[in-house]
Amino acid sequence: MITQVRNKLEQLKGQKFQIEKAIKKNKIDLALLRKSLRQHEQAREVIRKVGLQTQEQLQFHISDITSLAMEAVFPDPYEVIVEFVQRRNKTECDLYFVRDENKVDPMTASGVGAVDVATFALRIASWSMAYPHSRNTIILDEPFRFLSENYQEKASTMIKEISTKLEIQFIIVTHEQILTTYADKIFTTSMKRKITKIT
Repeated sequence: MITQVRNKLEQLKGQKFQIEKAIKKNKIDLALLRKSLRQHEQAREVIRKVGLQTQEQLQFHISDITSLAMEAVFPDPYEVIVEFVQRRNKTECDLYFVRDENKVDPMTASGVGAVDVATFALRIASWSMAYPHSRNTIILDEPFRFLSENYQEKASTMIKEISTKLEIQFIIVTHEQILTTYADKIFTTSMKRKITKIT
């Protein structure tokens, strides 16, 4: 009986030692995990701050370039504002036109080609933010198709100024002759008997 009790006692001591060893290891692991959690939280906070700063810079850059383009074409232009919102666990960018403190959706509440001008400016803003830049050539097909004729000459002036200041070559396909007012070169295409002629 005494031998059995001693054997059981030794077995329990061994189990106690293993449990104490496991507790010690778990405490070390827990401390490491807490340290790792703090580091991850600090890294997440840094990423959040950098993200906010990047969003602010994007808001300024996009709003500034697009609003300047609108001012160059329209006498009473919309201001373009950018808002970053969280949807479906992703950051998305909403664009609005603002005039007289009224915020409107560009696709439903604006006319006379304001969306065309804003779209053109957004392409320039996107190109200017890319690094490294692609080649300084942008090809556009009917970029101002909905712009009223009385604003097309100003749009042509704006294209020329942007081309000169940013050293971008624009190749534009258009049916609107007024848009070619300040073009360096104009190519006219015509088709006769299924043969295209370029002059």
